[in-house]
Amino acid sequence: MILIADGGSSGIKWCLLEKTEKIMEFTTTGMNPVMLTYEEMSQRVADEVAPQFQVPLEQIERIYYYGAGCRGGEYNRAVEKALKNSFPYSVIAVESDMTGAAKALCGSQPGIACILGTGSNSCLYDGEKIIDSVAPLGYILGDEGSGAVLGRQLISDVFKKQLPPELCLKFREQYDLDMDTVIRRVYSNPEANRFLASLTPFLAKYIEEPSIHRLVLNSFKSFFVRNVSHYMAYKTLPVNFVGSVAYHFRDVLQEAAAAIDCNVGKVIASPMEGLISYHVRN
Repeated sequence: MILIADGGSSGIKWCLLEKTEKIMEFTTTGMNPVMLTYEEMSQRVADEVAPQFQVPLEQIERIYYYGAGCRGGEYNRAVEKALKNSFPYSVIAVESDMTGAAKALCGSQPGIACILGTGSNSCLYDGEKIIDSVAPLGYILGDEGSGAVLGRQLISDVFKKQLPPELCLKFREQYDLDMDTVIRRVYSNPEANRFLASLTPFLAKYIEEPSIHRLVLNSFKSFFVRNVSHYMAYKTLPVNFVGSVAYHFRDVLQEAAAAIDCNVGKVIASPMEGLISYHVRN
């Protein structure tokens, strides 16, 4: 049996396979080794993942974990160690969520693979491996177009009164957030990116409002300019996307892509089905 994990900062999707058959699927709380300690991740795996299985854990031969924040080195080792504590019999491979996205979106074909979810990222993939990438830098320094950055911009526009008064009122009525609560949750919470991304449903609900549409469109344009346009082949290769933000705002995403003359290929909400297909073949 093999276990595949699509590990985001907000949530992790797991799928247990016996050859080509799905045995079970479930979701647990997200984890990111940049933001969580090894001890915190190990506890989450022990509390939320290991108890899910009806089969003896020694029957899980391999675990393929593709995760946000798995940038290599100490970060990947921390995730591997956290998993190994609960799955001592498994061979564990930890790779970045970007590698998982590229495999799910492109398979064995070259292309540009992008993530637009809680965070954002991109890479140039040659059909086997990532050959070029642009540093995402996180939601403070980068992550253009991501849920966290969209949420950050939304809160800023609400409290700085950049949105029409009726939209600011609707936001406050929906979320009941005062400035002190926002400051605490953004500056004192180690998972502030998840809090900010949780506000994107408001943007989806009012996307037809010109000010909201403009906010999302400009963030997506920034993603294309600061990330995708770096790749030499960005006008000829398909630009593929995975992630909830890309999927739910795909019409605006197409609009932003047209602005820099590139073509959007696949847009999927989750990489899991693509990862299953990849590992069944390989």
